[in-house]
Amino acid sequence: MTKIHTTADLLNDKLVDMAFITAFSGLSDKWFYKLIQSGLFPKPIKMGRSSRWLRSEVETWMQQRIADSRGT
Repeated sequence: MTKIHTTADLLNDKLVDMAFITAFSGLSDKWFYKLIQSGLFPKPIKMGRSSRWLRSEVETWMQQRIADSRGT
């Protein structure tokens, strides 16, 4: 289910690019694009030819992976 973000949410968030995501995770962009295609990573926000993600969604995704790997 997609979360509807309020204006306050967006003002307190930041848009990040794939370079940020790969540096943050240590994983390749190709791996993330495969996850996006399979619905396992948030879809990008398209701005012309650029793709961006809400930092909070990337961080939530990462926190869930950590919790899943630790059985919590």
